[in-house]
This record gives sequence, C-alpha cells and structure tokens, in this order.
Amino acid sequence: MDFFKGQDTLTAIEWVIRSVVGFGFLIIAAKLMGQRSISQLRFLDFIIALTLGNIIAHPLSDQHLGLKGSIISTFSLVILYIAAIWFSLKIPLLKHLFDPPAITLVLDGKLDYRNLSKAKLSIEFLYSELRKSNVEDISKVAYAAWEPGGKLSVILNTAYQPVTPADLKLNTPPFNLTKPIITDGHMAHALLRELGKDRTWLETEIRPHEINRIILATVDSKLTVQVHVVRQEGTT
Repeated sequence: MDFFKGQDTLTAIEWVIRSVVGFGFLIIAAKLMGQRSISQLRFLDFIIALTLGNIIAHPLSDQHLGLKGSIISTFSLVILYIAAIWFSLKIPLLKHLFDPPAITLVLDGKLDYRNLSKAKLSIEFLYSELRKSNVEDISKVAYAAWEPGGKLSVILNTAYQPVTPADLKLNTPPFNLTKPIITDGHMAHALLRELGKDRTWLETEIRPHEINRIILATVDSKLTVQVHVVRQEGTT
C-alpha cells in the first residue's frame, strides 16, 4: 500500500496502480454527485476530463514534480478510457453505468417526484428548465426527461405543439443549407473543393467586392453567394 503515501519516487507499476485507484474513486464520486454535476459532458467524459486536467496541472506548476509520473498516469487513464468505452459497448451493465438512460420527470402532464429526487433536482430547477423551453404550464408537457448529458428534453402534448406546413398540407421549398465561404477576408478552401469550384468562380460571384475586404459571405445549396458584411475603407 506504499503507493497511497507520499514517496520520494514511485515505480511505473505504482503509478499505474494509483491511476486505477484514482479512476475508480472518481467514478464513485461522480455517481454520488449525480448527473447534474456533469453538465453537458457524458459521464465517462467528465471523469477523464477532470482526472487528466489535474494530472497535467500539478507537474506543470510544481518544480519538484517530474513529468514521468504524469505521462505514465495519463497514458494509463487513456487506455482505461478506451477500454471502458469498448467494454460498455459489449456489456450492458457497463453501458448502463457509463451512459445511463434518461430519467423521466414528467409524463402526460404529471410530475414524477421520485425520479426528480433520483436526478437530484428541485422543483424550482425543473420549472426553470421548462421556462427555457418556453413551457409555462407542466400540464402541457407530454414527456420531459433529464438526459445523461445534464439537459432537460421536453415534448409538448400535440394540442400545444406549433402548427407546421405539413399539418396544413402546404407545399414548401426544399431545405437550403447556407455555409460561410468567406470569413474575415479568408476563403473556405475546403468548402470550395466540396462544391467543385475555385477562386476564380468565387471572385466572379462576389463582384464588385474583393475577397480580402469581405468580413462575411455565404453560399447555399443552390450555389448562390451572398455578401453580408464588407470592411469599410480605412478600417482594419
């Protein structure tokens, strides 16, 4: 058990054992804190980000600590992370541990208080998240769940969902995706290659403007280029 104590030096095996113990401890700690503490990170991503950040920070801020131990620990944790992802795809129990299912909080307009406690959320926090989804009345909610990434997903009852053109049987134009092709005077070369076009084509489309004076220009799925913002003369 010497790897638990402060030492003048540790062997590679002792560093690996420390990594395994630290990894396991942080999994337990994060599970105890609940999904809310993870925010937008997945459970396993949160563990690895927290661990690696601390491992790298200390040797870089303490002149008495060498990098050898941090490199070994980091490598060990990366291997553990990859192995945990692989095993979670093969073993349902591990998948449930690392990527738990969403917790149902509201069903058919009724609050599930037991699941609210399980997710470690307050009623006030739930209503705050509902307001962010423009929902002021819980009775309008058909289904609301606390997702593993720390976000509330909300589905309204059909009576309260916005009317769509499909509901009215209206014909609509196809989706037209717009992408930035010039930003701050620089062309998106990868996008030009994707479109099968070159610089000459782009210069023709943006006339009378010059590429280096354009702050933002976009192109859509129909290859229509629009210049949105142009740098004025005398500005940098």
